[in-house]
Amino acid sequence: MRVLVTGGAGFIGSHVVEALKARGHEAAVFDLRDGLDVRDAWAVAAALPGVDAVCHQAAMVGLGTGFGDAVEYVSRNDLGTAVLLSAMAEAGVQRLVLAGSMVVYGEGRYECEWHGVVRPGPRAVADLDAGRFEPRCPQCGEELTPGLVGEDAPVDPRNVYATTKLAQEHLAAAWARSTSGSAVSLRYHNVYGPGMPRDTPYAGVASFFRSALARGEAPRVYEDGGQRRDFVHVRDVAAANVAALEAEPLAGSLAAYNAGSGEPHTVGEMARALAAAYGGPAPVVTGEYRLGDVRHITADSSRLRAELGWKAEVGFEEGMREFARA
Repeated sequence: MRVLVTGGAGFIGSHVVEALKARGHEAAVFDLRDGLDVRDAWAVAAALPGVDAVCHQAAMVGLGTGFGDAVEYVSRNDLGTAVLLSAMAEAGVQRLVLAGSMVVYGEGRYECEWHGVVRPGPRAVADLDAGRFEPRCPQCGEELTPGLVGEDAPVDPRNVYATTKLAQEHLAAAWARSTSGSAVSLRYHNVYGPGMPRDTPYAGVASFFRSALARGEAPRVYEDGGQRRDFVHVRDVAAANVAALEAEPLAGSLAAYNAGSGEPHTVGEMARALAAAYGGPAPVVTGEYRLGDVRHITADSSRLRAELGWKAEVGFEEGMREFARA
């Protein structure tokens, strides 16, 4: 098939293009680096003739520098998606794979010994200032045990970026219902690997640590380093996109899948593994925090494995060694 990959020259998009070509598909790249803005209705319409499916990777990512970024996030992520979907409806292109994100969940899954599964609210500034980073049971205040979050969990975006990623899914679902199109959202967890952006406040935590090591500096780990994440290699994420594109389409709806490695690790563990692989200074735990960050969010990706036949292939240690050398 011929697939239009928005953001196809970017970090994840470029790996998607490679994976598509390896499977014998034709990938057409639509990227801002080439002067092609997904918010430009004329440019998008001109790119769609002959296209069988769209893999929508173009987005403004990361937590950003503050709420002042809100307009740009909404413009690039939500307006851009609306322009794309409108053009697809006009051109009759009926297959979409969207780069979703685990950030739509807010905090992950927690269980209280006394009250079962609970959903703690946003962490209080006073608690963060005092170094109390773990969410507590909203009913009894006791400690919670973090677990894996599934696709059926309630959504609760905690920052602007997360809000725009959820809005993208709603737009895609509305498009699918209106056009009988097929939409898949792959809710990426913490993607890392070769080609990751560097030295920008919009990059991921693995990139921050890798950039520090390249400067000969110790990675600075926020909070106490105990935040649990699912670090998934970019080649595995690219393979998930291909699997979604090759699956039997389900007309008129959006299907959401977690795309994670299934191996939770703490941010501190990741920093230590990366520093050891690079041969650089050991990480420094700072106790600092960022408002809008969540404490624990790790994926249950069993639905993606069961329904699309995908599984992560790159192990944590192997992936960190490769990323350290990249």
